[in-house]
Amino acid sequence: MTDAPTPESDEPAHDPEVLELAQKVFDLARHGDTDTVAAYVGAGVPANLTNDKGDTLVMLAAYHGHPETVRTLLAHGADPNRPNDRGQTPLAGAVFKGEEEIARILVEAGADPRAGTPSAVETARMFEKRSLLDLFGEN
Repeated sequence: MTDAPTPESDEPAHDPEVLELAQKVFDLARHGDTDTVAAYVGAGVPANLTNDKGDTLVMLAAYHGHPETVRTLLAHGADPNRPNDRGQTPLAGAVFKGEEEIARILVEAGADPRAGTPSAVETARMFEKRSLLDLFGEN
């Protein structure tokens, strides 16, 4: 699996050093290294950087259960609603993984529980997550 970045512009990133740095930042988000992720984003790495599957740093941090990393990325302007290439949102990923604290953080940051495919609401219904359905105003 690669985490080749998807640049914000139409210019492809082919520089091996850029690709290596992007891979490192994706791994940091995936592993919840909040301080280092914050330092990279503060130094200019886009908060909405996406990998070759369209997963953002927020998606990776949310899916892997790192609430502080999610908070930090959101504070740096990461989009809580940005879906990946499969139409999945960070909120739906958090619901799927049973990460209720992260789901609350994302909702507080403006994540739409009805966005994505499947949506966070649909995922919560599928897994009978009543407390999350309450959070989403769906119970």
